[in-house]
Amino acid sequence: MSAGGGNGPHADWIGWREALETILSRCEPLETEDVALSGALGCAVAEDVTADVVHPPWDNSAMDGVAVHAADVSGATAEDPVVLPLSDDIPAGSFPSGPLAPGTVARLMTGAPVPAGASGVVRVEHTSEDSAGRISFFKDSDANRNIRRRGEDLDAGEIVLRAGQAVTPAAVGVLAMQGRSRVTVRRRPRVGVLSNGNELADFDEVEEVRAGRRIMNSNGHALAAQLIDAGAEPVPLGIARDEAADIRRRLESADQCDAVISSAGVSVGDHDQVKAALEDLGMRRVFWRARIRPGSPLTFGLLGGKPFWGLPGNPVSAMVTFEVFLRPALRKMMGHRHAEAPRVLGKTRKAISSSADLTHFYRVRLDRVAGDLPLVELTGPQGSGILTSMSEADGLLIVPEGIAEVGAGETVEVIPLPGDWS
Repeated sequence: MSAGGGNGPHADWIGWREALETILSRCEPLETEDVALSGALGCAVAEDVTADVVHPPWDNSAMDGVAVHAADVSGATAEDPVVLPLSDDIPAGSFPSGPLAPGTVARLMTGAPVPAGASGVVRVEHTSEDSAGRISFFKDSDANRNIRRRGEDLDAGEIVLRAGQAVTPAAVGVLAMQGRSRVTVRRRPRVGVLSNGNELADFDEVEEVRAGRRIMNSNGHALAAQLIDAGAEPVPLGIARDEAADIRRRLESADQCDAVISSAGVSVGDHDQVKAALEDLGMRRVFWRARIRPGSPLTFGLLGGKPFWGLPGNPVSAMVTFEVFLRPALRKMMGHRHAEAPRVLGKTRKAISSSADLTHFYRVRLDRVAGDLPLVELTGPQGSGILTSMSEADGLLIVPEGIAEVGAGETVEVIPLPGDWS
């Protein structure tokens, strides 16, 4: 990456890392609650969960086959099979009639308990049974394999999930395995979503949009979707017209929310009324702008002691600032161990020019390449009003401040976006 010059930073125009750390320092984990396991997906467990159910509860077979003593089948081959009598038949859900006597074998299904004394389970395809109930063995390679031992997954007292760990589908399975129908998690944030502007319309006014007189409130719906994807609960506050009284009324209706997002109305335009309404409500502004593109006019403050984000009105700017700043903040509020998701490393397919005075977050595709890092390329035009540049993106390429160009083939960091590429 080649460095370039820049304009001196404004006193209230902070770098993106400083902006993120400032936000995170003022967002605290919410209180805990006991929820049904079916509703815990995406939350973070609030305390260590320990096992009180041993899993597996008994030595069991890893496949359909025949339990044996290793010495009894040693040397078995297709040309010289070993033939042994069947002493037990154990389907899944049943138990052995007793220990496995030397010189005999027991047929069993996957998951069935293995009789005491058995050293392994020979898979069924390496055996055959004759009409007299005797089993022929054609290989001895499984003589000491294919038994899942009692407690090899979880033993009593082991930590199942650690505090701050996400409840993933696999974690749901582990908790269910432990008989936990409920789990203690950090509460999901309830986040008010306010859109601003006389020009905005919702679905009931779509004919005005088709006639070219209004534009759709895409930000409100996209931000609500991002909140749901992040594990939070969106609370629609509607579309405020360019009147401080209307904006204030809608913000006041968010008094039961844990945070508020407002899109548009935070720039220096003469008709922006959000700042006036926020001042009337006593918001303590922490910072106003960040040295990033897109999304520089980003406001962060505390409204009634709760986080408030004023996002830009341009659709891409709003979505990018959510991914860069709000998603980590929400993860912290939900008690996740790591606020920021791991980044993806990739290599640029082509050179990318950048202005060195800002940190840029470019919308990029990630193309898998066998045995190598994914190739990174722009989704196309990167204007902050081109929402398709986000819908087609797999991630946000970070080009730090001070870098004027990223050369082709350079290793870069990408913030992954939700989607079907991963």
